[in-house]
Amino acid sequence: MQNNLGSRKRLCDGVTRREMLRTGAGAVLGLGATDSMRAPALASGNTRPRHFGKAKNVMVLYLYGAMSQIDTLDPKPDAPAEIRGPFQSIATKLPGVRFGEHLPMLADRLDRCTVVRSMNHPEPIHNVANTVTGIRQTDIPMELNQRHPRHWPFFGSVIDYLETTQAGRSGNPLIPRNVILPWRQSANAPDKRAGFFGGFLGTRYDPTPLEFRGKGTVQNCVEAFNPYCGINLQDNYNFPATEFGPLMTLDRFRTRRGLLDQFNDQSGSISQLASRHEFEEIQHVAMSLCDSSSLPAALNLDREPAKLRERYGHHLFGQSALLGRRLIEAGSRVVTVLWDEFAANNSGWDTHNNQTRRLGRELCPGLDQGFSALLDDLEQRGLLDETLVVCLTEHGRTPQAEGKGDGRNHWSGVYSIMLAGAGVGRGNIVGSSDRQGAFVKTRPVNPKDILHTIYHLLGIDIERSIPDRQGRPMPLVDGGHVVPEILA
Repeated sequence: MQNNLGSRKRLCDGVTRREMLRTGAGAVLGLGATDSMRAPALASGNTRPRHFGKAKNVMVLYLYGAMSQIDTLDPKPDAPAEIRGPFQSIATKLPGVRFGEHLPMLADRLDRCTVVRSMNHPEPIHNVANTVTGIRQTDIPMELNQRHPRHWPFFGSVIDYLETTQAGRSGNPLIPRNVILPWRQSANAPDKRAGFFGGFLGTRYDPTPLEFRGKGTVQNCVEAFNPYCGINLQDNYNFPATEFGPLMTLDRFRTRRGLLDQFNDQSGSISQLASRHEFEEIQHVAMSLCDSSSLPAALNLDREPAKLRERYGHHLFGQSALLGRRLIEAGSRVVTVLWDEFAANNSGWDTHNNQTRRLGRELCPGLDQGFSALLDDLEQRGLLDETLVVCLTEHGRTPQAEGKGDGRNHWSGVYSIMLAGAGVGRGNIVGSSDRQGAFVKTRPVNPKDILHTIYHLLGIDIERSIPDRQGRPMPLVDGGHVVPEILA
């Protein structure tokens, strides 16, 4: 199967049926059982795994484009040069466990984290929805259509829905429960990828987007100033849905709001329409946030000490992670910090080309600084024991370089993710890959297993259902089970 470890085909622009089947079959044969054969997370009458409900909230650090496992969390120093790549490996706080050389701060904090080195699934596409929603399977048409009718909701949207409906009212907190930053997914990319949306729950349950309002200070390889490479710390965020225009005064806003209320009162004859009801829900949320003094305060990074801001780094990922911590403190339940594509396809962590420079100078240093600062900050504030932190990516990269270029192709036979915080084991390595970093060697874990584990730690009964667009009951996750090895 040596020819499976690298490919000259570019999956960002489409994937051949043969390549998908080859990679998928390799993963399944290497694991021995497919996700469809797994038992439910909790059989009737059994005791729940430990730490149910340990987490009060969750921060998602999402590395869009697919992080190379071999160059970061699962290096192969004893493999041939064409496998191990251009970087060296370094020791970590755990004896015998090594990381890629550009993650020294995370290596020094591995005793606080769990790394899963045996992630796998059969779909080597940018299937963010497969990673963060309960749907069993996605495809390229769904990947490129944020509102495809087959999409399921992001798990943060499910949490927002459950807590809203449990309250017996629409529930419009002055701090949004489910937030995504530095912008709505793919807002600054050519292709509009799917994943972090409300799915069949509707747009009412999309994550509330915050928006970075600044420009990058470092010119990247696509001749655009990419803020993930560097920003001015004076640049800030806003909530664009409620931002007043230059001619809008508070008095004019209040007058228009009164007129809107009158219009809504006169439109009762159509108020039962589902689309109108959804629109009114979104409108009500936006109006409530306009009244909130808590949200502007939470968004004001200038309130943080200069040294702490420096610690998170002069780049968009680090400052977004710091803002995410402020939102968690202010009351948000789910905060997603997205390292997204910017200005061009094959950007972010999609390292088909210029991998040595991008990983060595931009991607790994930014992740290392921002993630490690977040761990330190949460722990010093006493928040790490109640905050689940999950660093996710949609798949891995091929063990061999892509053709003769400086990059790796898509690969879902095995890859790695990282977790920390509430209920997560410290100094924990779950599963392993083979000596070439191509397939799972021990303890296979699927993205649905991670979703089960997240719901479990957040205290949400995985056996409950949510309604689809037709009101039919749907499971939170189609397949999978809790991974007890992740738990403390």
